[in-house]
Amino acid sequence: MKYIPLFLFFCIACPAWGQLQTCRESIRGILADKNIKIGMALYNCSSEDTLSINKTETFPMQSVFKFPIALAVLEQVDRGKWELSDSIFITKKDLLPDTWSPIREKYPHGGIRLSLADLIRYTVSQSDNNGCDILLRMLGGPGKVNEYIRNLGIEGVNIEKTEEEQQKDWDIQFANHTTPAAMIQLLQLFRERKLLQPRTHAFLWRTMAETSTGSIKNKLPQNTVVAHKTGSSGYNAQGISAATNDVGILVLPNGDHILYAIFITNSREKQKVNYGIIADIARTVYECSTQFQDPS
Repeated sequence: MKYIPLFLFFCIACPAWGQLQTCRESIRGILADKNIKIGMALYNCSSEDTLSINKTETFPMQSVFKFPIALAVLEQVDRGKWELSDSIFITKKDLLPDTWSPIREKYPHGGIRLSLADLIRYTVSQSDNNGCDILLRMLGGPGKVNEYIRNLGIEGVNIEKTEEEQQKDWDIQFANHTTPAAMIQLLQLFRERKLLQPRTHAFLWRTMAETSTGSIKNKLPQNTVVAHKTGSSGYNAQGISAATNDVGILVLPNGDHILYAIFITNSREKQKVNYGIIADIARTVYECSTQFQDPS
């Protein structure tokens, strides 16, 4: 693949962050020697400043798609179809092997009941693939999530495949894709409380803030709140990683919010390096965004 020079990425990006020019230059330095393709969109909800790279190109979501799945499930809770306290029976057949599943690790023989709330927590906070597919079956399949997103007026998010299907063939994961810009739209609607009722909104916010996967918090000050969802792939026979992703809402010390969507694909770097890129971008954004805040 031919990579576009980074200076072109920034030239076609949204306007600079004004007083946060150092953020742009620092991110340029983070990416300078990396053999990756990156898509990124950042939005400061207070100042409305933006910064982006390849914001309208498509990137494979991997487990990031569990965020819109959770939204679609909770929208049905708001409609009265389900309750968060509903008991979901999980059989051993539901707990597929050879896929990431903390549920299966804890309950290898199945035959258990989990509340819908716990099933969502496993799926979002711990990125459980079996939990994800159980939720998709409850909804009626990936097409129902696509329909939900389209009805919000968002183009650029496409969900066609389950986790089970993605495990079968390397190329299938690319059917579930998004643009950084579209994911920022979805995050903004969520942040503005336009998608869910107060109870379900608060539940999903807490669940995303408890996410234990990814690296976004690794270089941020302790106790920094980030409500987010991650997604990553393995490597193919050519040593290429399809996805190392993180999307979410970073809360600054003064309460301002930074929406971010970071997607790394076609990476020949080790996963540790990919995670480090995301952590370094988060640290840079945090430092640039707090540098000029009024201490009062």
